[in-house]
Amino acid sequence: MNNQQISIQERTKKFAVRIVKACTWLEGQSQVSRTLAHQLLKSGTSIGANCSEAKSAQSKRDFISKYEIALKEARETKYWLEVIIEAEIVSLEKFKSLTQETE
Repeated sequence: MNNQQISIQERTKKFAVRIVKACTWLEGQSQVSRTLAHQLLKSGTSIGANCSEAKSAQSKRDFISKYEIALKEARETKYWLEVIIEAEIVSLEKFKSLTQETE
């Protein structure tokens, strides 16, 4: 099943689980890695949380707002992934699928 065949809520939840696993690994590396993992964990799991909240939006404006926040969190997540890769804490190959998902 490709990403276009699953709901956005399911897709973002799967992404969040992958972020949690990546951050768990990063936590065991160095103090810098732990700090970056904390930032990545917050933004990477917030995407799905906001998409999930949008399902219970009280208005169309609220619905749109939740998805806009999710988009901002995705951009922040992409930023943290790029920093981690460019700082050579993790190779591009190891996080390639995560970075692709944020595009």
